[in-house]
Amino acid sequence: MKIPVILDTDIGSDIDDTWALSMLLKSPELDAKLILTETGNTTYRAKIVAKMLEVAGRTDIPVGIGPHLDDRPGRQAEWVEGYDLSAYPGVVHEDGVGALIDTIMDSPEAITLICIGPVPNIAAALGRKPAIANRSRFVGMQGCLRRSPPEYGDGGGVVAEYNVVADPKACQKAFTSPWDMTITPLDTCGFVRLEGRKYRAIRECNDPIVQALIDNYNIWLKGGTERGEFEIRSSILFDTVAVYLSFSEELLVMERLGVRVTDDGYTVPDDKAKAINCATGWRDLLAFESLLVKRLTGREV
Repeated sequence: MKIPVILDTDIGSDIDDTWALSMLLKSPELDAKLILTETGNTTYRAKIVAKMLEVAGRTDIPVGIGPHLDDRPGRQAEWVEGYDLSAYPGVVHEDGVGALIDTIMDSPEAITLICIGPVPNIAAALGRKPAIANRSRFVGMQGCLRRSPPEYGDGGGVVAEYNVVADPKACQKAFTSPWDMTITPLDTCGFVRLEGRKYRAIRECNDPIVQALIDNYNIWLKGGTERGEFEIRSSILFDTVAVYLSFSEELLVMERLGVRVTDDGYTVPDDKAKAINCATGWRDLLAFESLLVKRLTGREV
């Protein structure tokens, strides 16, 4: 039986959300019930989701728009220039938080929330309907417990990870709610990149979803300092690990730890805090990379 999931994403900022959405659409274990956009210009983000779903032939999946907080365009704006969200063949929920609540409460089985951005939508949903925590589980890409990738800016030490520090109060709400909770902090997701033949297999794949992903990656790179990387490797694919954890933990070292979110955005191990499932190390990172490539391309690499 497929796992019913809701993806809560700030797609359109870091490109890893687009990789994660592509992986979700290619994962036969998962049944996407709603894709909800999170933080900032949520309408721009919803356009990316809707266009990706059209490319994938998955307009059966509803799109939810989180609270629209600003009109700033993101680095993938070129890909959705001229895209008319009102013409999306499927359902678009203007009140995305309400759609999340309804989807969870109306589901005959527990929903898995895959949260790959800051979580104000989740905090708002919990505020409106606390009972959602009893009918869902949380799987997220949040935090940093013991180490970070050197590229993150602190030489591998503990940092305040973006998805937490962007809205610590919202994370505190999510991390203390009574649902089962699993996270991939930077300790694991911060070390996922595709290089060599694995990356070439993605770039050379003619699948429409993968072509749209690579088009987005190419456009995204124009707005940053990483331009030279397109030819040789992917950016860090943080969010793909959260998608994986929604259906398997086999390739990761899991620890059950109390984790406290501080007001300045750190995730601190604390025996007195709510215990959550934390992916703190890799059993086989190379196998995960191969799985990701096979999911996206359909080929063993």
